[in-house]
Order: sequence, then structure tokens, then C-alpha cells
Amino acid sequence: MKILHTSDWHLGHTLYNYDRTEEQIAMLQQMVTIVKAEQPDLFLLCGDVYHTAQPSSSVQTLFTNALVEIHDANPKMTIVITAGNHDSGTKHEIFRTPWKALKVHTIGQLNKEKIDEHIIKVADKGYVVAIPYTNERNIPEGFYQTILDKVAQENEEGLPVIMTAHTTVKGCDFTGHDYTKLENESWETVGGIDSLQIEEMGIGYDYLALGHIHREQFVHTGQHNVRYCGTPIPVSFDENYPHSVSLVEIDHQGERPNVRKIEIENPHPLVTLPPEGSAPWNEAINLLKEFPYDISAYIRLNVMVDEKLPANAFNEALQVTEGKNCRFCHINTKRQESANTQEKVLTVQEFQAEDPMEIVKHYVENQGVPFDEELKELFHETILALNEDLNNE
Repeated sequence: MKILHTSDWHLGHTLYNYDRTEEQIAMLQQMVTIVKAEQPDLFLLCGDVYHTAQPSSSVQTLFTNALVEIHDANPKMTIVITAGNHDSGTKHEIFRTPWKALKVHTIGQLNKEKIDEHIIKVADKGYVVAIPYTNERNIPEGFYQTILDKVAQENEEGLPVIMTAHTTVKGCDFTGHDYTKLENESWETVGGIDSLQIEEMGIGYDYLALGHIHREQFVHTGQHNVRYCGTPIPVSFDENYPHSVSLVEIDHQGERPNVRKIEIENPHPLVTLPPEGSAPWNEAINLLKEFPYDISAYIRLNVMVDEKLPANAFNEALQVTEGKNCRFCHINTKRQESANTQEKVLTVQEFQAEDPMEIVKHYVENQGVPFDEELKELFHETILALNEDLNNE
């Protein structure tokens, strides 16, 4: 069985208010081209189809049109789509019945009572155990193993078994993500999803197709069969690595999967200047001035600041890129270390007693932005509105 494994399309995502439809269309067209060339038996889209649970009608149309093209590129192929934490599981279920006419199976919610709904037979090629994103508290203990045991009973031919999941697995590389490490430093949360031990996902699959983490990678288990395919185009500047889909081939149950990456080209790459570390403002703005006129890219500046940025820094960067094909997005500031500078560390009690205005002043100034009267007034209005809401509860 040949499988195209992809996830985390995040259709509808905007980058610093820049529309990314052109990039997303280019990515979808590459998916069609790959399917036409490779003729996989199974197309897996493992969650986060959309960037929000309420995508616009135009974004939904973009997806449905692309899905029809992907089907037409290989009508014999089975397509399995599961919801991610960014998706609305219920919306995935709405057109579940008509989609089956195109061999498309959309799984939006976990059905603990009818586990057969999560088992999809791919002709005489194999089985798919399709698990959408579900809060770990709602997954019954042993659920993964129960459904894998059910497949094992049916799988008299010894066909490959593929399982999908959209979750955080402990031990993977979170590069490009913000993540929270809990106090005991043995557990991480990425995108609001707590990490699972791989053992919790049972045994009996030949390939575990994961979504949620944006960097493509194997999760090391000794079996070489647990993989994040990564997102096909970056969602943030910190995802400064190649993006791809994974072509997976398994002939027999128990066989080690053969995996090949196919890189996806982005017509508007995300570029950070300088590429490594940070630079003083004068050097960073000069790098932006030297950036070629004809390269279409999004630009972020990494700037080292001593006290604060020049007041007109953002506007100056916009003026520098005027007439160029690149799109200036953001100034990422880092305060210069000083022997005389020490971060103020507060206990929980001290933090609760601290004046909110002082806390936000400290944060803003650490970002290299002056905490002027306009910002003070905006924050003051926010505090008043918050207090009013609390009083009305």
C-alpha cells in the first residue's frame, strides 16, 4: 500500500494580516500534481485542515474544490480526513455521507460507542484506524488498543494497518512551536494539547500517521513507524526548515515502512534577517535595504536593543520595502544582556499584589517598545472594561 501522509494545512491562515491564499492555492496544486504522479492508494490528511473552526465560505470552497481535483487525479484512491484541534469536528461530519461518493471519509468526532466508524478498509490494500483530535480527558482508557484489537480480528489477510492521530507525542521536536513545560519538566503541552506517551496509543499498527507538530520527523520508538509529516507550508517564522509531504509504502503487515519526503515549494517564503541571531537596528535595517527587489518573501527582523527601538522603526522598515516584492511583517526584539540588568522574579503572591500597570510596563519595555501615554491610556481602558465585566457577572 502506498500512502500520501499530510497534515496541518491551516487553510485561511493569515500572516500579520497578509492574505496567504496564493500560497495555499500553490500548495494545493502541488498536492494534485503529486497524487497524479505517485498514484497512492491512500491519501491521509491528519487534522488542522483549516486555521480556525469557523473558516470563511471562500476558504471552504478552496478546500472542497481542491479535494475534488485531488480525487480526480486518482479516482481509485481512498481519502481519509480527520479533524484537528483547529477544526470544528461537527463541521467535518456534515457532508460525511455525500463525500463517500468520491471515496472521501471525513472523521470529525470520536464515537466511543460505534468504533467501526473509525475503521476504514482500503480495498485489498489495508486498514485505516482514523482518530480525530479529541481532548485526552474524553478518550476512554485503552481506547486505542480496543480499536486496534478489533482491526486485528478482521484482518485475516495480514494487510498493513495505518492509524492516524492529531496530538502531541512525548519526545518529539517542537521547533517552531510555543510550548509549555510543566513544573516537573517531564511533560509538555503544545498548542493546548498535553503530550502522550507513545505506549498509550497501543500496539498493532504498522504506521502511525501523526498531525499537529509542524516539523516533519520520526518519533523514535525503535520501530521507525511513528511519524509527523509536518505542515506543507510554514505557519510562523520560527518554522525555518523545509516543508513537505510524506510518501509511505508498506507491502505487508509487520513490514518496516519505506518513507520518502516530497518537498513543497512556497512562492512566498518566510525570511528572517539576520538568518541567525539578532543585530542592532542599524545593521538590521541595512540588511532589509539590501534584500533583492525581485524576491517575493515575508520578512521579519531580529533586532538587538539596548534600551528601545527608534520610535519610527516599523514605518522606516515599511518605507524601505516600498516597491519591492517582499512584504515586511514584524520586528522581533531581544534586549541586550547587561551585567547590571537582572530580571525581576516574583512569587505568585507578589505577582498578584503587583500593580497591573507596572507589570505591563515591564513587559512592553522588555520588547523594546516605549510605554508612552497612548499605550498607558489603552491599557487603562482595558482594565476598566475588564472590571466592568467582572462586576456584571
